[in-house]
Amino acid sequence: MGYRAKYGTLLEGIAEEAETIAMNYFRSPEMGAEKKRDGTVVTLADKAVEAMALRRTRESGLAIDVLGEETCTDIPREPSRTGRARMILDPIDGTEEFSRGIPTFGTLIGIEEEGEIVAGMVSAPALEHGTRWWAYRGEGAFRNGQPIHVSRVERLSEAMIFTTGTGPNKDPQVRAMLRRLLDAARSGRSFGGFWQHMLVAEGAIEAAMDWVSKPWDLAPLVLIVEEAGGKATTLEGERTIYKGRFVSSNGLLHEEVLRVLRGAQNDSNQARL
Repeated sequence: MGYRAKYGTLLEGIAEEAETIAMNYFRSPEMGAEKKRDGTVVTLADKAVEAMALRRTRESGLAIDVLGEETCTDIPREPSRTGRARMILDPIDGTEEFSRGIPTFGTLIGIEEEGEIVAGMVSAPALEHGTRWWAYRGEGAFRNGQPIHVSRVERLSEAMIFTTGTGPNKDPQVRAMLRRLLDAARSGRSFGGFWQHMLVAEGAIEAAMDWVSKPWDLAPLVLIVEEAGGKATTLEGERTIYKGRFVSSNGLLHEEVLRVLRGAQNDSNQARL
C-alpha cells in the first residue's frame, strides 16, 4: 500500500475541516488571540484545529500518535522511538500573521514512520482562495492537484532567496549569515514561515531558510521539497526536523548556499575571538 492510500483520507479530512475552522476565525474579533509563556501567539483557531485533528486521528482507526504544538509539553529532539507512526501537527503556522489579518498562515501536517516523514500536507486557505501542497514518499509533490518541481537555476548569483526575518533581537551571528547569503544572491527577501519553502518546491524561488523552528514547523516541508526534486537540511547538511535551523533549496545550489552560510558563521566566530 502506498502512503497516500494509507494516510491520504485522514490528511485530506483534517485539512478540509481545518480550513473551515481557520477561515471562520480569520479577521474575526472572536479569534481570542493571546500570548503563550514563550511569547508566541495562540488563538482559538489553533486550539480548535488541534482538537479536531486529535479527534479525527482517534476515529480513523490508524495506529498513530499525535505531536501537536498546542498540546505538546516537551519539544522532542529526535524522532519517535515507540515503533508507531506519529502525526506532527502545527494547527496554525504563522499565528502571528493570522492574528493580524495577514493571509500567509496554514495548517501543517506530517506523518513520521521510523524516523522518516512519509506523508505531508500544507493547507493555506486564505491564499488564492485556498491552496494546498502535499506529498507522499515516492509519489511526487503537488499543489492543488498539479505536480510541482523545483527550479533549475544552478548558481546562487542568479537565484532568488527568501530568509527568516532579522529583527532587532536576532543573534548578530545570524544577521551576518543571512546578510552574506542575501548579498550573494541575485535578489532576496526576508519572509520566513512555511510559504517560502513551498515557493522553493514549486520553483518560484531557489532557496529559503528558517533559523528558529520546531518539528511541527517543518514536518511536511522537508518531504514536499524533496518530492519536488529539491533538498532540505540543517546548516550542517543533516536531514532532520529536530535541529531548528532549516535550509531548503532546488538542490542544484544547496551546497553553495551552505558554504556561504558556514563561511559567514566562521568569520563571525573569528571576529569574537
